[in-house]
Amino acid sequence: MSHKAWGGRFSQPTDKRVEAFTESISFDARLADVDITGSQAHARMLADVGLLTATERDQIVSTLEEIRQVIHRGEMPWRTELEDIHMHIESELIRRLGDTGRKLHTGRSRNDQVSTDIKLYVRDAIDHLDQLLETVQRAFVSRGERDLDVVLPAYTHLQRAQPVCATHYWLCYAEKFQRDRDRLADCRKRVNVSPLGAAALAGTSLPINRHKTAQYLGFDGVAANSLDISSDRDYLVEFTSALGLIAAHLSTWAEEWILWCTTEFGILHLPDAFTTGSSIMPQKKNPDVLELTRGKSARVIGAVQQLFVLIKGLPLAYNRDLQEDKLAMFTAYDTVAACLDLAAPVVEQAVLKRDVINARLEDGFLDATTLMEYLIRKGVPMRSGHEIVGKLVADCEAAKKRLADLSLAEFQAANPLIENDVYESLGARNVVRMLQSYGSGGLGPVKEQLAAWTKRLG
Repeated sequence: MSHKAWGGRFSQPTDKRVEAFTESISFDARLADVDITGSQAHARMLADVGLLTATERDQIVSTLEEIRQVIHRGEMPWRTELEDIHMHIESELIRRLGDTGRKLHTGRSRNDQVSTDIKLYVRDAIDHLDQLLETVQRAFVSRGERDLDVVLPAYTHLQRAQPVCATHYWLCYAEKFQRDRDRLADCRKRVNVSPLGAAALAGTSLPINRHKTAQYLGFDGVAANSLDISSDRDYLVEFTSALGLIAAHLSTWAEEWILWCTTEFGILHLPDAFTTGSSIMPQKKNPDVLELTRGKSARVIGAVQQLFVLIKGLPLAYNRDLQEDKLAMFTAYDTVAACLDLAAPVVEQAVLKRDVINARLEDGFLDATTLMEYLIRKGVPMRSGHEIVGKLVADCEAAKKRLADLSLAEFQAANPLIENDVYESLGARNVVRMLQSYGSGGLGPVKEQLAAWTKRLG
């Protein structure tokens, strides 16, 4: 039983099937860097309080660094009987240092050790995702000036509704991804609280200094209840939930652009480098990157549900079920990071087909709402104006006309308050010039928002 760190009270070796069933090294090896960093901080703290000598501390810290390099070079053999990344590193440390290596685990358990590792990993992941999100925001904002003269139909119920500046579309996603960044930053506050030193669940009788290890590891504070620490995975549920919203935003963007590059819409050209072809139809150019971005969102949203189900019935404190938490988190993080990494170049390189957009811009009575608002300014009650314009639209549909095609006499037959200035409110480009409320899709407000975003992103 000597090869098991916990094997002292066992009289039989572990069944090989159990070792295969319970191992996590196949997926938690990626925690090696943070595990070593956490162990180095723990060793420094143990020396600070007199549980290690300065020489032992230095030996442990330097040897852990050597092990880190071995892992980076791909030279560490992963063995299922050693279960997880923690035992692999500790076993290698003991192999190299003997009894000095055996002192490292003083005052801690794998329970608080793994939580520390995950928090360090998630903290780095949040910082990486924030950079990726900012890059995607920059891609959208960089299109703002380029497409400022383009007017697009905006939709509700997938029906043409009102016209907006194309830049308004781009800044819409800058806003969504900013909320994602804000959520991650807020999540990071709760992630960045040290669990190390809680030990298994009750703390320790040894004179450790948890605030010292928190300081060494860059945590903002120390978690206050050892029983809570051992069972807490709130931060993982919160993190993956934030990732779920990022995935949903990416999926919405992908869905719109998939539609826009169909023959039926035909308003967007995707770069060849980010599309694929058909094995049988030579003419096909498929938006596979966008489709997979939409499809992969299911993985992320599923990971959120997986974590909720995982923790919902667990008694305090640690239970082995929690080994499964990392799989869900890794899946969500990897998927979102990969999607964001591709989103930025797609956004930058896609081209709006201005001729197609302009040819159909006046379809769908995009100026109907502004005509109603014209009547309101003339003193007509809103509901009455709504009815008047609705009847005019029906008449135009029957006659295959646009509102701007109606004569002044036809307008005045609908309501005598209408004057020749009505034509200043008709046509998609006139509408965009008239929209003025804060945050609207009109040219003036969009220019203000574009300037604000350009300044914000530097």
